[in-house]
Amino acid sequence: MSSSPPAKTRAATVSIASNSFLITIKVAAGVVTGSVGILSDAIHSLMDLIASGVAYASVRKADEPADASHRYGHQKIEDLAAGAQAFLLLVGAGFVAFEAIRRLINGGAVTSLGVGITVVAVAAATNLVVSSYLARAGRATGSAALGANAADLRTDAFVSLGVLASLIAIKLTGAHWIDSVVGLLVAGAISMTGVRILLDSGRRLADETLPEEELVQIREVIESFLGDEVVGFHDLRARHVGSQHQVDFHLQFASGTSLERAHKVSHDLQDEIVKRLPGTTVLVHLEPEHRMREDRFGDAPSVSNATGTT
Repeated sequence: MSSSPPAKTRAATVSIASNSFLITIKVAAGVVTGSVGILSDAIHSLMDLIASGVAYASVRKADEPADASHRYGHQKIEDLAAGAQAFLLLVGAGFVAFEAIRRLINGGAVTSLGVGITVVAVAAATNLVVSSYLARAGRATGSAALGANAADLRTDAFVSLGVLASLIAIKLTGAHWIDSVVGLLVAGAISMTGVRILLDSGRRLADETLPEEELVQIREVIESFLGDEVVGFHDLRARHVGSQHQVDFHLQFASGTSLERAHKVSHDLQDEIVKRLPGTTVLVHLEPEHRMREDRFGDAPSVSNATGTT
């Protein structure tokens, strides 16, 4: 996953602009129609706007180079931002649920349905387009914050489609209670997205290892270097840090291999891993073949978990 600061900043800016526009038209439509569904959708867009601002700030900060106080860089800020976005979604879900239940108990009518239907349809289409753009930008740059923001907007688009369906149903049947029921469904959709993003960012912050398919690729590269010079490896570790991978492991060389040659081989190996997994930082610890090894993670001594650079 390569990092592209201008692309990430541009995508976050587009998200902020679209959310600002949608909040304006949704609040106006909600006031005109009195629809809790539209107002709830507006609250969701407000949460998305705040999340977009967090994403914008985080991707700019995360791409700053390492400094004296952050020797490993600032990439984890993106994971923190994704967690903050998830929290905001859950807060928004609570508000939506409260308002929907209040309307069910006290009653309420939806008016000017034509205005509401038009606004919600425009909002759904806008969010589908922008969320697709952010998802592509997130994958291209490896940005967790942009990925979380894309998920927010995608959920918002589906929420808008649900609200649109409810407004059409109200217009056809005159059953105004549908509006409040849809509000509760909106709260559920928001909550599910928030929990998923929160768990994902939590796993990254807790340094969960890379997916098995990516570990397999790393092992394949290392094993392709095994031979007369490289006789084994162990303690392979790998994790996500923001939009980056960090990999380290111990590489064992045959007795008599010069330090210069071992250094050259390890750098060639690092380059091959980066080709397989762009955006990876690799740390290799050089060892002689007779060095005592511990099978700390239950792997075969020559095939453990780690990350590296020489």
